[in-house]
Amino acid sequence: MTDCSFRPRGDVLTTVELTWIEKRIEHWVRFGHPIEDRILDRRRRLMSFTPDSVFAFIRWAANDFGTVVSCIDIVRAVRAGEACQTVPFVRPGGESLLRQSGWPKVRRVLEAIDGVEALGIDPTAACPDHWQHLHHRLTAAQEPRPYTRERHEAWLRRRAAS
Repeated sequence: MTDCSFRPRGDVLTTVELTWIEKRIEHWVRFGHPIEDRILDRRRRLMSFTPDSVFAFIRWAANDFGTVVSCIDIVRAVRAGEACQTVPFVRPGGESLLRQSGWPKVRRVLEAIDGVEALGIDPTAACPDHWQHLHHRLTAAQEPRPYTRERHEAWLRRRAAS
C-alpha cells in the first residue's frame, strides 16, 4: 500500500490515462462516472474521478503474434491522505476491489458486470464486497455467487445505517 498523502490539497481527483492505438494498445473505462474527460491527442485522454467513485479500467495490448496483456481492475478512488494501492495508469492509485488478468478471467468479470446491469443496477452503486468476492473466487478458480437484487438492497440499508 502507498500513502497517497503526497497529493496537493486541492487535487482530490483520481486520474486514469487511456490510450487507444487500434489493435495494439486499448485502454478503456468499462463503467464509472468521470467528472472530467480531457482529450490529449488522437490516441490519449485523461478521465478524472472524485473520491469514493468506483470504476472499471480495462487494459489490452497485442503484438504481431496476438494478445500480450488483458487486465481489468475495479477501483475505488481514494481521498487525499488515504492509503491506496498502485494501479497502472491510475494516479495516484486507489483501493483495488478487483484485479484480474488473462482473457478467460477478464471475460468472467465482464459477464458479472453485465449481470449487475441486467438487474437495472449501476455497477458503480453495487456493493464493493461483491467485487472483492468476485476477485477472490476467480483467483481461487471457484464459481462466484451472482449479485442479486436482495444483496443490493441489503447493501443500501447497511450503507444508510452507517
